[in-house]
Order: sequence, then C-alpha cells, then structure tokens
Amino acid sequence: MDSAFSAPELHRYARHFTLPEVGLEGQERLRHGSVLCIGAGGLGSPLALYLAAAGVGRIGIADPDIVEVSNLQRQIIHGESDLGRLKTDSASDRLREINPHVAVDTYARRFDAANARDIAADYDVLVDGTDNFATRYLSNDVAFFLHKPNVYGSIFRFEGQVSVFAPHAGGPCYRCLFPEPPAPGLVPNCAEGGVLGVLPGIIGCLQAAEALKWILGIGEPLVGRLIHLDTLRMQFREFRLRSDPDCPLCGRRPAILDLADTAAHCGMVAAEPPTTGLPERSPEELQAALAKGNALLLDVREPFERMLSCIPDSIHIPLGELSARIGEIPANRPVAVYCRSGTRSAAAVRQLLEAGFPDVSHLRGGMIAWEEHTGEHPAPP
Repeated sequence: MDSAFSAPELHRYARHFTLPEVGLEGQERLRHGSVLCIGAGGLGSPLALYLAAAGVGRIGIADPDIVEVSNLQRQIIHGESDLGRLKTDSASDRLREINPHVAVDTYARRFDAANARDIAADYDVLVDGTDNFATRYLSNDVAFFLHKPNVYGSIFRFEGQVSVFAPHAGGPCYRCLFPEPPAPGLVPNCAEGGVLGVLPGIIGCLQAAEALKWILGIGEPLVGRLIHLDTLRMQFREFRLRSDPDCPLCGRRPAILDLADTAAHCGMVAAEPPTTGLPERSPEELQAALAKGNALLLDVREPFERMLSCIPDSIHIPLGELSARIGEIPANRPVAVYCRSGTRSAAAVRQLLEAGFPDVSHLRGGMIAWEEHTGEHPAPP
C-alpha cells in the first residue's frame, strides 16, 4: 500500500497526523476507505462534508431527489444556486470543492431492492441518512447480507438517535429493535412534524464519527448501543441494545433470506401510505368538479403550509384538529380533502367516513400533484 502523501495532503491532514490514534497509518486507512451515504438530505449533508474533509478516499451518494428551497433550512451541503438540481450533483460538486483528493460516486435513483446490493457491495461502511421506513429497513437488510456495518441515524422535531447495526460484529440489527414498521401515518415525517434545523447537523456528525472510527479501527463503536439526544434539554442518553433471537433477519430461524423478501416482509408494503380502496380524485378530476361547483375543498395541512400556497376557496382544518372540529364541515355536500402529498388527506378521509360523511374523497398526490398538473403555485388566501 502506497503511503506517500503529497505536500498539499500533508498540510491538509496535519491535525490528523498528530493524533496517535490516527497518524500516517490511520490517514492511509481513510484514504483507502469507502462510505456509502444513503441520502443527501439533513443527515447526509454534514455526514458527507466531514467524510470528505477527513480524507475518506471514496464516498458514494445515493439520492433521487432535487434540491428544494425548504431543504436549505438544514441540508447544508446545498445552496441557493443548487435549487432544481439533483442533490447528488449538488453534493458531489461541494465535496470536490472541500477535498479534491476524494472520489465521489453518485446514484441519482431510488435505493431499492433491485439495486441496493450492487450499489452497496464495494463500500466498507453504509450510513443510513434516510427519512422513510422502507429505505431504512432496506439499508439494514443489505448491510446484513453484505456483512457491513450500517450506521443508523434518525431525527424528529427536537430529538435524534444514532446507533451502529452490525450483526457480523456481534450486535443487533435494526429489525431486532423494530421487527415491523409502524402503521402508515402514525409517525409523521419531517415535512409533517417539523425538525429543528441544527438537529440533523448534530446527528449526521455523530454518524460521521462512527464511520471514521470504523474505518480507522479505533475506539468503541456504537454496536449494541443507541444514543438518544433531546436538544430541548440538551440531554444525551444511552440505551443498551440486544440481539433478538427471533429476529426475522438475523435470528435463529430467519424469514428474510434475500433482498427479494425485504419489501414484502414485516408489512413493508404497508410502509407506503395505503390509499387503496379510499375514494380519491386525480388533479384532473378535482379540477373538473371544482369547475362545476360540485365539491367542498378541505385543506388539512398545517397553517405554515397554507401560508405558502393553497387551492382557492378551500376551508382549512389541520388534520390534528379534525376530530374536534368535524362539525364545521357540511355533511350534505361532497367533500374533497387535500394535503401536501396525499398521506394526511387519506387519514382525514378515513375519519370522515367513520363519522358518517356519505361523499368524501381526497386529492391523489396532494398539492405536489396539483401544482404539477396545473403548472401553477396557487397563492395563499
């Protein structure tokens, strides 16, 4: 292994070289190390930035999304000039600016069961920076099958948590803690529940530290331990984790034998919002109904979302207040419900049907689909 560093690299990594736990040999490990960042959002931003700055030789970034203005409150790898660009392109440009000595691979597509093994196979460490349960379980499963550590992180509002799932190193996997995903709609995502912008920065940095420790082979990794952070109290708590002998993935009698089993097992299909069987309208159908005056529009988003845009002549009752204010909705008119993407509106339709409303439906795809169809961003009321 060639351990010769160029003069610019010697200056760049000087503070690492003076650490006895790193030194020339450790920096060489980092240079020949590789990390796959699954997600280039709130967690992936600080994670990738610090991995590049530290000199990890190969960094992979998997994310299918584009940069939106709402990302900039926390996704610090992107900027105003990146709006509308693929996050992978934006992130790779930024990483090369931070450290031209690292190689950056980009995967601007959804990380799924069909491609996960091929993408992850050549990396030493996988880091889960996702915000949905389907990809979270998939990251865990592919890491298990490839005998690689999965550095887990999650955030919600003011709280976050970090662990390292590595059954091949004697620890539990994510399914040992959560054999099945929660019911759809039970756990809001960041768009629905909000997140303090600095929180993913803290959690992403902790994930970066765990990835670096693993490559360097130093310290005590968070295998079998989970760190929980409450930023309102600024309180860290540690929980000891145990492997579940009945885990469907890494237990004594596994039911998940390949990634082909991942999507169908443990309710993973239900991790996507189940709208099957619920009355719904496409944007075209809703537009036609509104033109005829045949629908009462109900917006169940949060007030701040309505301040950004709304469909004209809609009434506003946030989903969390619907049960208490259901009497404000006329029961003798067809009701069409909408939210940002269709998840909360589907939950509202269920509530209205259970309350006896005879004619309710929701906008399939929510405001996202409406704006794509109309090509407009309706002004706030």
